[in-house]
Amino acid sequence: MSGSPNLVALYTIARREITRIMRIWAQTLVPPAITMTLYFLIFGGLIGSRIGTMDGIAYMDFIVPGLVMMSVIQNSYGNIASSFFGAKFGHYVEELLVSPMPNWVILGGYVAGAVARGLAVGVIVMLIASLFTDVRIAHPLVTATTVFLGSVIFALAGFINAVFARKFDDVAIVPTFILTPLTYLGGVFYSITLLPDWAQAMTRANPIFYMVNAFRHGLLGSSDVPLWISYALMVGFVVLLASTGLVLLRRGAGLRS
Repeated sequence: MSGSPNLVALYTIARREITRIMRIWAQTLVPPAITMTLYFLIFGGLIGSRIGTMDGIAYMDFIVPGLVMMSVIQNSYGNIASSFFGAKFGHYVEELLVSPMPNWVILGGYVAGAVARGLAVGVIVMLIASLFTDVRIAHPLVTATTVFLGSVIFALAGFINAVFARKFDDVAIVPTFILTPLTYLGGVFYSITLLPDWAQAMTRANPIFYMVNAFRHGLLGSSDVPLWISYALMVGFVVLLASTGLVLLRRGAGLRS
């Protein structure tokens, strides 16, 4: 690849990450496909047939956006958290830090790899969903931008997790005790209108709720919150987390031994 040195470096890091994902595809792409298939069978097929509709939408259709976004979020986060922590553990992250590459190239390369995995898994889940229901896209631009922003947000969050992690167990703490509960309580399987007022207020403090609803608007044309609020929140998180990641790289926090 020809071009400026920074672009070559960015491409190289991203390509390495994508190559790693494809080399161990049985671990990176197959498990989410199996998990989401079970979700569609159990929640969509067995339980959904008894629920009927949610906000006037067939329950199987209603859960598709949430399951797609959940898989994108989890895989984007998990990919960069494990990959960058592996670079720390193997002590080759120092080579990146002392190289002429600016910090935005290092961060951008790892984020690009994580986003590639998140979007790849999202496409796989959409294909699986098409086996159970007629997948339609009411607003293609909203669908594409929402899933991309959601993937970037949690890739950046996973990077920050990896920076502060001291051991492999630290990488799993956030997904287990924070990310998973927020995802399940983010309106993936239900509409916020079913909740009492106090629970609705708590749900509105969950950022994943806005991402899921924005994506649901893109696919189904239905949402529990105004679209502009979701976009404002997502863009704000991208700016905040990217800035934090760059500051951590510049300071070498948790990276230089």
